[in-house]
Formats: sequence, C-alpha cells, structure tokens
Amino acid sequence: MRLSSMADYAVVTMSAAARHCGSASLVDADGKKRARVSAAELAEETGLPAPTVQKLVSKLTAAGLLRTMRGMGGGLTLARPAAAITLADIVEAVEGPIALTSCVEPTRHDCALESSCTVRPHWPLVNETLRSALAQITLTRLAATERAEMEVTA
Repeated sequence: MRLSSMADYAVVTMSAAARHCGSASLVDADGKKRARVSAAELAEETGLPAPTVQKLVSKLTAAGLLRTMRGMGGGLTLARPAAAITLADIVEAVEGPIALTSCVEPTRHDCALESSCTVRPHWPLVNETLRSALAQITLTRLAATERAEMEVTA
C-alpha cells in the first residue's frame, strides 16, 4: 500500500502550513505576528510546483483543513489547530475515504468474487483500523522539524 503523490504532497503542504500558521510559530524572525502563509510561499518552501499547491489548497480548503482569506493581509491559515488535524484528515481530503479495497463501497459491484467472498465482511474492520492508526498522527507531530520535537509529541 502506498499513498498517491497528491496525498503525499498534501501532507508536505499541510506540514509547511502548520509551521507557518501553527501556534508554535505565530511570531516571525522580525517579531511580527504571522498566522498566514501564501500558496506561493508554500510552493517555494516545499519545492512543489505552484499549480500543484494551488490544486491541493483547493482540496484542503474544501475539506475544511485550510481557510483562505483574500485582500490585504490575506493568505492561508489552518482552519483548526494543528493538533486537531490528523494524517487521516489530510489523506481523506485528497483521496476520499480510507479503504484498502473498493468492494466495501455499497455502490460498487465490480468484483468477480463478490458473491462468494468470505473476506469481504472483514474489510470494514481493516479499513477502520487503518484509519484509526492514521488518525493518531497529528499535524503538530508531522510539522515537527527536529527529532527532539517529534519525541516529545510521541
């Protein structure tokens, strides 16, 4: 199992946004309060192409993870505290519901084994276990830049 590139990039983008907008970095080097970041700044910091970051910002905003503000002093900010955003939230914003197989979707009936599959009843538990594991990892932890910070939040 592997995350798509877009899900991976969403995690990288949200981590960078948290470093700019999270409570630990509300004051920049000049002593100014800084709770917003631009998509261009995120693209520059992460090394991702600006159009990719823009597409991710749209998805992450639609999912309620980022908030955009236009005009003077506008930009992006986290829609809720970094500690309240999880890896599961970010992955689902890009990929949709976390599921290892599509056969658990009630509208999907494209599996040749559907009528005789003995494993199908167990997939919801497997999917929920995977989602729960990803939900234990907060954006605060993902945004940690030093090993000591990661160990403290573990």
